[in-house]
Amino acid sequence: MKYVVVLYDGMADYPVPALNGKTPMMVAEKPNLDYLAQRAEVGLVRTVAEGLKPGSDVANMSVMGFDPMKYYTGRSPLEAASIGIDMLPTDVSLRCNLVTLSEDDKPYEEKTIEDYCADDISTEEAAEIIKTVEAEFGNDIFKFYPGVSYRHCLIWSNGTTQLGKMTPPHDITGKVITEYLSDSKNAAPLIEMMKKSYDILKNHPVNIARKARGKRPANSIWLWGEGTRPAIGTFEEINGIKGGVVSAVDLIKGIGGCAKMEVAEVEGATGYIDTNFEGKARAGLDILERNDLVYIHFEATDECGHRNEPENKVRAIEMIDERVLPILFEGLKKFEDYKIMILPDHPTPIVTRTHASDPVPYLIYHKNKEIQGVDTINEETAAATGNFIDFGPGIMTHFIED
Repeated sequence: MKYVVVLYDGMADYPVPALNGKTPMMVAEKPNLDYLAQRAEVGLVRTVAEGLKPGSDVANMSVMGFDPMKYYTGRSPLEAASIGIDMLPTDVSLRCNLVTLSEDDKPYEEKTIEDYCADDISTEEAAEIIKTVEAEFGNDIFKFYPGVSYRHCLIWSNGTTQLGKMTPPHDITGKVITEYLSDSKNAAPLIEMMKKSYDILKNHPVNIARKARGKRPANSIWLWGEGTRPAIGTFEEINGIKGGVVSAVDLIKGIGGCAKMEVAEVEGATGYIDTNFEGKARAGLDILERNDLVYIHFEATDECGHRNEPENKVRAIEMIDERVLPILFEGLKKFEDYKIMILPDHPTPIVTRTHASDPVPYLIYHKNKEIQGVDTINEETAAATGNFIDFGPGIMTHFIED
């Protein structure tokens, strides 16, 4: 038996005024996804337990079968693992976003966060900026590591996770940052670096060149997602089979690496709608040659939710349907039997531009045990089936064993 998980990050949504009160899942033309839904178990699963923040870290760990209540130690450490950082038990890792703050004469605390990803800055440009940041702030206590696009890492030697409110920047796009800067004494050196970074980066050569091309500057670092060294078990120990991961983002690759799963590297995988869809599908099939399960993660739907791009979110769903699922269908024909599970990790509603904790639609298709499903899968049709999995990590067990 072979198992394929296709994870549409943040695909679930609320009714969108720009889509005539429908969700992107309702509007998208997705014949391949609906083909499976018509022959599959469809329902809702609660991927984010009560009391946990609805981040992609917690939600994806749940879908993979890991109980975040038991294994979660913070978001950034998982990304650090993907970058290859060997954290000490006394280290604290923080996500370091490159963001765009308003270019005005107001004090740092009164600026507005205009873009949490600095216009999706390229990895090459970002590496130059992080190099400057490390030269200015790096020492025996703080060290900055470059990641992918706007996502980077700070390791704080002998640091603390008791930092007060370190707000994810994608939660506050378009807002004045005053009330979102931690006032904890422990966070003071981090906030000070954020403030100083604006003066250092506003006239950085990379940003001057970006502005000349009509792009937003990456004029500040933004620190959040603190945590300690991951304590996650292996995927094979938890689920009883071997697995691999295909993703463009360090977070998902980090979870996979910590869980001792095979992690693919796909050229041109960006985490947005310009990603190498076909390359990721083929990488997934390649992983299946050596493993029982592959977890193929697509970030584009989530990014479009954060960016308030309803048309692009619809298109992202359609592009996965057009450019990924047919390749998987063809490649799976060689196997006598297989199962496919497709779902989001959490909703990323267009109207809020941030994550939500609502249960999400799922489908589980079994090649040799097709059943009567639903005509089309979306938030409403999934809820109408009455199928509901309340314990998120249980969905992987349900997928593998039932």
